Amino acid sequence: MHLSTHNWMRAEPLEITLARIKRLGYQSIEISGEPTQYPTATTKKLLDQHGIRCWGAVTLTLGARNLAAKDPAQRAQSVGYVKSVVKMVSELGGEIITIVPATVGKVIPESSPENEWSWVRDGLKEVYELACSLSVRMAIEPLNRFETYFINRADQALAMARAVGAECGVCLDTFHMNIEEIDLLAAIRGCRGRLFDFHVADNNRLAAGQGSLDWRGIAQALKEIGYTGALTAEFVAPIDRTPVSPYPNQLEKNSVNISAEQLKFIEDHGSSVLSETFYTSLAAKTAETLLPLLH
Repeated sequence: MHLSTHNWMRAEPLEITLARIKRLGYQSIEISGEPTQYPTATTKKLLDQHGIRCWGAVTLTLGARNLAAKDPAQRAQSVGYVKSVVKMVSELGGEIITIVPATVGKVIPESSPENEWSWVRDGLKEVYELACSLSVRMAIEPLNRFETYFINRADQALAMARAVGAECGVCLDTFHMNIEEIDLLAAIRGCRGRLFDFHVADNNRLAAGQGSLDWRGIAQALKEIGYTGALTAEFVAPIDRTPVSPYPNQLEKNSVNISAEQLKFIEDHGSSVLSETFYTSLAAKTAETLLPLLH
C-alpha cells in the first residue's frame, strides 16, 4: 500500500500540491476529474518533475452530471464525461477511475429504483468497454445518504460492480463508511478481490488521526484481504466560525482563483476555501498517522 491524495479539496496550482505531498512522503495523486482543467501533456510533465505518479482520478459528479438521470440526453452526456476522465487517467499513466454515479448532493430520485439501476448499469457498461481497452480499472464509490440516495454501502457498490463486469470493482471511503456501515472492518473484508481504491478521512472528515477511527485496525483489515493500492487522503474540513474554534488560521483570507462550480462543490461538502497553512497541516497529519501502518 502507499499514500496518495485527492486535490479537489483546495483550489491551488497543481505544482503547489505536488511539492507539498512529495515533501510529506506521499507517492501518488488522484487528479480531480476535470480533464479540461488538467491538459495531460503539461500535467504529466509536472508529475514527473515532482516525482509523483498519477494513481488515478475521481469523477466530480456535479451540475448536470448524473448517470441516473431520467433524461436520456443527460445520461449520454454524463457517460461522455466519465469516458473523458478515463482517457485522462490513461494518458497520465494512471490505473484507477473512481466513479460516483449520481449527482453529489442530489437526494431525491427521478424514477423508480429499477429504472435508475438499469440506467446506471448500462452507462457504466459503456464506460467499462473503454476502460478495459485502456487498462484503467473502474471503482464504484458509495457515498453517505446525505450526499446521494444512490449507492450508500459497500454491498450496493459490489452489486453494481458485478452487474457491470468481472473487472469492475469498488472504492471505499472511511468517512462515508462510518455513517452507513454496520461494521466498517467487515465491509472492508467483504470487498476482498474487488477493492480497487480506498479513500481516507476520519469520522469527522478531518485528517486521519484527528477523529475516532481505528486506523491500525483499518490497515490490518486491508492487509488481510490483500489490498495493495493507495490510501487516498480526502479530508474535507468542517468550518468552525465560532469563538471556540481550535483552528484560527482555517480560512483563506486572500482571493483565490476558483470557479463558481468548484466553490459550490466544496461548500456543498460543508467546507470552504482553506488556508494553505491549515490545509498543509491536514496533509501532514494524514501522513503522520498512516505512513507507519502501510508496511
